[in-house]
Amino acid sequence: MLYVKRAFWTLFWVLLIAFLHYTLPQRDVARVVETEVRRVDFGENSIFWASPDTGQEVGGANRDVRFINAVRKQTYFFTLWRTDADDVMVYRNEDTGWGWPPYFKLDSSNLQTEAADLVSPAADPQWVIITHYGWRNEFLSIFPNAVGIRAIDDPNVRLIPWFNIIILVCLAGLMLGFYRLTQWFRREKIDPIVEGAGETWDSVDAYADEKRKGFRGWLDTWRGKPRK
Repeated sequence: MLYVKRAFWTLFWVLLIAFLHYTLPQRDVARVVETEVRRVDFGENSIFWASPDTGQEVGGANRDVRFINAVRKQTYFFTLWRTDADDVMVYRNEDTGWGWPPYFKLDSSNLQTEAADLVSPAADPQWVIITHYGWRNEFLSIFPNAVGIRAIDDPNVRLIPWFNIIILVCLAGLMLGFYRLTQWFRREKIDPIVEGAGETWDSVDAYADEKRKGFRGWLDTWRGKPRK
C-alpha cells in the first residue's frame, strides 16, 4: 500500500509540473530568421495545436499555420537560467481564442506582421523577446505557440518571470490551505468517528469474550468440571 501511495503522488506531481510548464508563459531572447505559412496535416498530436483562427471554419484534417523561425538564447526553468549557447527554435503562431490555455489570443495576423518586420541577419542582429507557451519536440512535431513579440537592445537582459512566480505562489498557498483543511477535517470529523468505532468494537469484543467464557463454563459443568 505504501508503494501505491508513493507512486500515486509521484505521478500526480509529475503531471502537475508538466501541465504548469506547458501552460505558463515563457520568454525567449531570440533573433527572428524568417516567417512562413505552412500547410499542416494534423495527426495523433493534434491536441498540441490550437484551434483555427477566430472567424474561420472549424474542422478539417489540415490547415495553414503561421510559423516564426528564430535563433534563441538557450534558457532553462522558465527562463530563469540562461546560457551563452544559441539554438534553433520554431514557433507556431495560432490563435487561442476563448479556449485553453486562457491567453485570449486573437491577433495571430498582427503578430506575424510584427515578427516579419523584426527579421534580421546574424551580422546585424535585432534581438527580440518572444513570449510563448508549450514545448518543442522534433519527434512529435510539437511547436510552442508564440503569443507576443517585442524588440530589445541588449540580448543579455535579465527576464524575471513575475507572473509565473505569482501564479506558483498562489497555487502553493491554495494547496497548503487545502492540505490544512483536510487535516482539520480528519482531526475533527474522521478521527472521532474512527476512535468511537474502535471503542465500540472493543466493547463488543469484550462482551463477546465474556459470553464465550460463560458458555464454556456452562459446558464444563456438563463435563463434570468445576465452573470457573
